[in-house]
Amino acid sequence: MLKRQRIESQHIRQAARGESCTVEILGTCNRDPATVVLAHLPDESHGMARKSDDISAAFCCSSCHDVLDGRAPWPDQFEASYREWYMRRGMARTWRRLVELGVVTIKGVK
Repeated sequence: MLKRQRIESQHIRQAARGESCTVEILGTCNRDPATVVLAHLPDESHGMARKSDDISAAFCCSSCHDVLDGRAPWPDQFEASYREWYMRRGMARTWRRLVELGVVTIKGVK
């Protein structure tokens, strides 16, 4: 597979500031918009010393980010098997919000 140029956007990264966490791990989320950043999620574009593209990411508070990245444990009522579900939900919610903010446009969507 050919090496592709990384998709990186300061507009997408800056859009995370002051937003709500879109991951919202039950029992973990701190719901503090001041801690929200664009958290990169694993996909085929990431590798050793390379983050995923900015399109494979979610608006994520510091507490949820710590759990997703393995710096903090999953809440007792959940297993790490929920990780994929939370990441995909957060990514879909983030894309919807980016469209609402006008950061991302999709042909035919108003």
